[in-house]
Amino acid sequence: MSKIQLDPLKRESRQLRGTIGRELEAPGRTFSDPSKQLLKFHGVYQQDDRDTRAERKREGSDRDWSFMIRCRIPGGRLSSAQYLAIDDLAGRHADGTLRITTRQTLQLHGVIRDDLRGTLRELDRNLMTAYAACGDVVRNVICCPVAHGGPVQEQLHRLAERISSHFLPRSAAYHEIWLGGKPVEREGPDPIYGETYLPRKFKIAIQRPGDNCVDVWTQDVGIVPVVENERIVAYEILAGGGLGMTHNKPETFPRLADRLGQVAPDRVVETVQAIVTTQRDHGDRENRRHARLKYLIHDRGLPWFRRQVEQRQGFVFGEPGPLERAEIELHLGWTRQDDGRWSLGLSVENGRIADREATRLRSALRQILRRVPAAVRLTPQQDLLLTDIDEADRDVVESLLVTHGVRTSSETSRVRAMAMACPALPTCGLALAEAERALPAVLTELERELKRLGLDGEVLSVRMTGCPNGCARPYVADIGFVGRSLDRYAIRIGGSARGTHLNRPWLDLVPTRELVTRLVPLLEAFAARRQAGERLDDFCRRLGDTALDRLGEPRLEEVP
Repeated sequence: MSKIQLDPLKRESRQLRGTIGRELEAPGRTFSDPSKQLLKFHGVYQQDDRDTRAERKREGSDRDWSFMIRCRIPGGRLSSAQYLAIDDLAGRHADGTLRITTRQTLQLHGVIRDDLRGTLRELDRNLMTAYAACGDVVRNVICCPVAHGGPVQEQLHRLAERISSHFLPRSAAYHEIWLGGKPVEREGPDPIYGETYLPRKFKIAIQRPGDNCVDVWTQDVGIVPVVENERIVAYEILAGGGLGMTHNKPETFPRLADRLGQVAPDRVVETVQAIVTTQRDHGDRENRRHARLKYLIHDRGLPWFRRQVEQRQGFVFGEPGPLERAEIELHLGWTRQDDGRWSLGLSVENGRIADREATRLRSALRQILRRVPAAVRLTPQQDLLLTDIDEADRDVVESLLVTHGVRTSSETSRVRAMAMACPALPTCGLALAEAERALPAVLTELERELKRLGLDGEVLSVRMTGCPNGCARPYVADIGFVGRSLDRYAIRIGGSARGTHLNRPWLDLVPTRELVTRLVPLLEAFAARRQAGERLDDFCRRLGDTALDRLGEPRLEEVP
């Protein structure tokens, strides 16, 4: 983490301008540390290839610098033209891949500094932006992406767009610096964020009835519709979720959201603003590790927080109603839409759209979208839906996928389809261990063990991150692997594939090669002693901590 004091930097940045524009015009491959922090508000991260650091240092060379650009795509919806435009940028200005994130958007990796302005301008020409996809603001608003569900589903997506637009910073800095806009001589504080914006990032998700694909309990604000007779009559508001933590810092921890109560459909945005501004004014600005909304609610208590929000919104919450334990749907395979057309959900391993030797997913998608009228929707589980496909075009789509070696959902194991990993090494500066590059091999070994034990059909979520910040939401997974140091992970067990409760620490500092081996005793016990209909998370809670810890102890034959 930068040692720069971010609140003074934000206050003195002239509403997120700083010296970014001036530095862009000067020779060089990087930005100053203050500009590097402000760039995040513009959807841009400065990174380097950590695989080459040591060698370049030995050679006396500078690091291999590049930039990641994250788009802001509320609800994850793209037209075919927009998707093809980003795909084209990936080939010309990035590393030839696209990365679907758990926040339902796309990232470009490997962009050099000289191409930043041109890349962002092309996004703008295609009605897309990277503005406020990162930084201490409301990030990309996520929402279930399905193309069925009738008027309720469309209303949820419109709400996601409305919230996203409402909380977009009002500064003209992005337009000036990247798009050639006329400089604004004087610009006052942002009407919502003020001079110093929020203490930390802020995440919002909208759940679809009966489907928790957005992991609504893990968000700063979760919005759950209350539906009667196919009409949304209210929204249940959750607040205070968040999964980032820091190793060996007990004052940091993952947390699930609390229920504030219900609000009328036409008052949701003002309620969210009341929550955001409460966090703006009372969130911890001294310790960024302790600055998320979850810590404010934990420290002050839910009654205090509810009163603060109600005072700002000018009305009280309605009583919470019953909430079902909604499953996390993956939306894979063919599904008929409300209009009679079809959508096809494709499993994208760790969200990386790329051309590999055997599987050329990026080329397949490009050819499909050039030949077939269709649209794209990204999922919070790092997958992709092709929507609005006519019946007559289904064979064309399937043929192109087969030609390019793309597996269908029926050819992908359930555990692999449900798994997620963050990018981690070599580009993320926070990564302590591998994630995206390590998880596929771990899953291959795990698939063999699950099949041996007759568990290959189980609903089982596995998530891996290279550091404890939790970008792949490992703390609610049945099995979470969290990077501790190079080639060492903490194993956490007993979370819920429904996202409704956290897992617990189990083993620590486990090498990659031993991750599955150390899980085998737990999986064997589950296969032998489970009750009818019991999932792994239920089994772990029934066994209790003492028995689980005993299963994690090395077996006699493993002791040196």
